[in-house]
Amino acid sequence: MANFLAVPPKSSSEVELQRPLQNFIKNTYSDSGEGDDFSQQVKEFSKQRTNAVCRKLDKHANSLDMLAKYYDQLEAIDGKLPIMEGQIAVNFGWQDAFDKGSFLGGARKQSAPTAAFEKVCVLFNIAAMNSQVAALQSMDDDDGLKSAAKQFVTAAGFFNHIKGSVYSAVQTVRTCDMQLECLTALSSLMLAQAQESFLRKARKDKMKDGIISKVALSASELYQEAAKALSQPQVKDIIPKDWIPTVLGKQYYMHAISEYHQALVCRASKSYGPEVGRLKHASDLLSEVERKGGQYIDTKDFAARVSQELKAVKKDNDFIYHDIVPSVDQLSRPGTAQIAKLVDFSTPLSTESNDLFASLVPLSVHNATVAYDNRKAEVVNREVGKLREGTQFMNSVLASLNLPASIEDLKGDSVPQSVLEKSQGIKQKGGLEHIDKLFHELPELLQRNREILEEAVRQLDEERETDVQMKEKFKEKWTRVPSDQLTTALRAESSKYRTILNNAVQADHTVKDKYKQSRPFIMILSKDQVEIAASLPSASGASALQGSPVVQELRQLMKDVDEIKTVREVLENEIKSATVDIKSKFMRALTADGAINEDTISNDSIDDMYSSLIQQVQESVRKQETVLNNVQDANTRFCSAKQTNAGGQQREEMLRNLATAYDSYMELTSNLQEGTKFYNDLTQILVKFQSKVVDLCFARKTEKEELLKDLTQSLAHQPPAAAPSAPTHHSSGVYGLQ
Repeated sequence: MANFLAVPPKSSSEVELQRPLQNFIKNTYSDSGEGDDFSQQVKEFSKQRTNAVCRKLDKHANSLDMLAKYYDQLEAIDGKLPIMEGQIAVNFGWQDAFDKGSFLGGARKQSAPTAAFEKVCVLFNIAAMNSQVAALQSMDDDDGLKSAAKQFVTAAGFFNHIKGSVYSAVQTVRTCDMQLECLTALSSLMLAQAQESFLRKARKDKMKDGIISKVALSASELYQEAAKALSQPQVKDIIPKDWIPTVLGKQYYMHAISEYHQALVCRASKSYGPEVGRLKHASDLLSEVERKGGQYIDTKDFAARVSQELKAVKKDNDFIYHDIVPSVDQLSRPGTAQIAKLVDFSTPLSTESNDLFASLVPLSVHNATVAYDNRKAEVVNREVGKLREGTQFMNSVLASLNLPASIEDLKGDSVPQSVLEKSQGIKQKGGLEHIDKLFHELPELLQRNREILEEAVRQLDEERETDVQMKEKFKEKWTRVPSDQLTTALRAESSKYRTILNNAVQADHTVKDKYKQSRPFIMILSKDQVEIAASLPSASGASALQGSPVVQELRQLMKDVDEIKTVREVLENEIKSATVDIKSKFMRALTADGAINEDTISNDSIDDMYSSLIQQVQESVRKQETVLNNVQDANTRFCSAKQTNAGGQQREEMLRNLATAYDSYMELTSNLQEGTKFYNDLTQILVKFQSKVVDLCFARKTEKEELLKDLTQSLAHQPPAAAPSAPTHHSSGVYGLQ
């Protein structure tokens, strides 16, 4: 009997995996604390691919394990590291397994920037390697036959699975080996060879002849299906020349074996006429084997046995039994017993696979966490904003009433203690020099961000222009996704960043205007006590009010104000530091439901965490309203009791301006520090954005070069155009030529 047929593997070349993967991990996961240094894991993954698909593998179980582990790793990163256009840009190129595409209307190679395409190609090679290892198994022992059957069944299942996956991996299948017709043929062939392996084991185990006959007939039918599939126009011209004759020969050979063992069943039941008929049919089938695939299938020994037994039983029947010999059409069908069947595809393919990126959460969990962080930030900013706005309003009211300075300045001949404290606070912050330095840094930070953004946009524009030129040149042959369609998200992202920068510029102008108004008074507070005292207009005192009830009341109210501010500082810290293990909640939801309802989970978690804190914010605002109403009432009574002159009014106005300047300084310093942090954070975001653009453009350039190379080779192999027909006068001898 002929040896088994093995499918050749596809081949691939090395690709740049490390840079795009490291950039994606750094750009996507770094903010969440997960994007630690994965350079070693990325390097190992790249090495894993090189060993599995870029080198010639031995036909051995170790090679199968290597391929399976690489496939499992591709599966494992599927939800974490999306290798596809617009995400992680890697262009995978694979050769046709039969490498005849350019001569038969297909392509010798296909490239695609998706992990889905890589997976179906790796799966093809796993199926091919299973067929190669199976074909080398010993047919003389049980283990070899069992392994061969198992591996052929596995190969058949994988080829069948690829049929349902390849068109979701690429829009157009360009290599012949991945066409549906070819995959169908390969799956059918593997299943037939698996059934033959079971048949060989059944014969070796000397099972009942009736069972062997059914197993053999099923093998014959499976080979018939395989022969039909292999004979399709899209398939027959690319496969090795010996495949179809071998498969056709085996179709008849398996049928002959079935008839032979059914003849033995007849012999056991003393049905001599049917035995003769079946042996004769088996002999005829073996003759057909010789005609269809004789040079590939050795039938000599089996044909001799059938011939010898036919001669003997025919002689006995002719001289002794005289049993009627039925024709082929009159012989009953033995029945079938198909043992080899397609199995469902499942992962992991290897029980020893380990995810190199196990510490990375799925991207859906990461994105849900980012969305949660944004929701939480909105709540934090809103509630902290309420506290800060309340405090600013309270400070402005007190400044307009010249409190607490007016009750500290009853004598009118010294600098009020509150003013000295404000002066000290400004000096500790660095005074004018510090705030001027912050103002000086902003334009540089802004310009840096603009340059990064504009460079990224320039690269996108350049890539689009190149793609348009290629499309105009090659028309419908330029089959890849257009740049405008591919970069929609990146374009929207760039527009968003441009809007953010424009809004930031407006905010910077507002801060500068406010600083300009407050700077003269901030300058006074930056001086020493003697200079501050000299800057204050003199006024006659109101010493008699020093111990009055209204002054005592105002002093108590100022303590209430300080208490509100102190409580708010603690409350703000609690709001900012509140945490919950949201990732665990998202992971549990993903495991249980296969999806994450981020909206519901996030809102429920935020409500549980912040409901009591939000209530405290509301209570603080209500308490402020009460205290300010009491302050304004007491201050009205205080002003009525105090005798003031023009100098006193000027002094109070100056004290109010100094109090306002202090509040402005603190607010401006905070705004500028936040602005500096904003621009620095935006720089990191824009660098990540630019990195995505660079990776995309690099992958598109690689894809362009691969496609351009394939198109050039395809055009070079096209037959020359037919020459135009010569005019009749060229052959009429008009020019003296006969």
